[in-house]
Amino acid sequence: MGLDSCVFRGNRYGGTRGTLGATRGARAAHHQRFIAHPYNAAVDRRQFLILAAATVAGAAGCSISSAETPGTAVPDPDVPGVPATPAASAPPAVLPPPPPASRIQLPGGGTLTALPGTGDLLALTVDDGVSSDVVRLYTQFAKDTGVRLTYFVNGQYDSWTDNAALLRPLVESGQIQLGNHTWSHPDLTTVSKSRIADELSKNHKFLKTRYGVDAAPYFRPPYGKHNAAVDSVAADLGYTVPTLWYGSLSDSSLITEDYIVKMATQYFTQQAIVIGHLNYLPVTHVYPQLVEIIRNRNLRTVTLNDVFIKP
Repeated sequence: MGLDSCVFRGNRYGGTRGTLGATRGARAAHHQRFIAHPYNAAVDRRQFLILAAATVAGAAGCSISSAETPGTAVPDPDVPGVPATPAASAPPAVLPPPPPASRIQLPGGGTLTALPGTGDLLALTVDDGVSSDVVRLYTQFAKDTGVRLTYFVNGQYDSWTDNAALLRPLVESGQIQLGNHTWSHPDLTTVSKSRIADELSKNHKFLKTRYGVDAAPYFRPPYGKHNAAVDSVAADLGYTVPTLWYGSLSDSSLITEDYIVKMATQYFTQQAIVIGHLNYLPVTHVYPQLVEIIRNRNLRTVTLNDVFIKP
């Protein structure tokens, strides 16, 4: 059954499936430069695990029974004559990252847009942090599945403080890496050198204070825009690797779940750096499909630190 045909009944990561009107703005277009190409609700984690297991393992098709929908009675296994409901199980783990001994030196100079060489690696990098819910759910997704992520953080958003207790253990273990995306997401090519330095320095200090990490040398210029002046100021602060991307989930603005899956199907490929965003809820509804693509293609999700030796 095709990925786009899967429809789940009931509450899916806090919302019902539907068509979302895509909106466009300054952020919405920024991924276009490098590729060819409201609803706030609590999440039933138990349901996610059922959905993920069903989608990844293919054991239960693409629907959820009413007994698995919040607010619907579930048979009591202690009542005679009523069959017990099987306990939900976690989705199968994705492939582990390569061993540390396989790390390589960073390429000298230039902009990083893909992982070098040939192999089975996928670097899923996720930006901004507008929505505290999305940051929480992405992080829980990583915790549940073993998917490895690099977050490019804008420290101005409360999401990074709200979710520190959940996120920090994954940062400390290396499963999630934090990179510098500036403090407030300006177009760095339109501001002064002192503003460039302030944006990167303030965000650097926040990540060090809140999470205990040095995000250098990786920085992602907002909208993917940088020039020689930006790179020079960044390098003076230790940020020597402008990190862009090969493919995008195109979710910097509000788009449909199906379109996100379509983009993942197109761009989750060997040695790709793919950009996504921590801004809108639809991506949190398609985690099982994303895992399915990764597993079916035998890809290993990696952080940038999994691939390169930190200078």
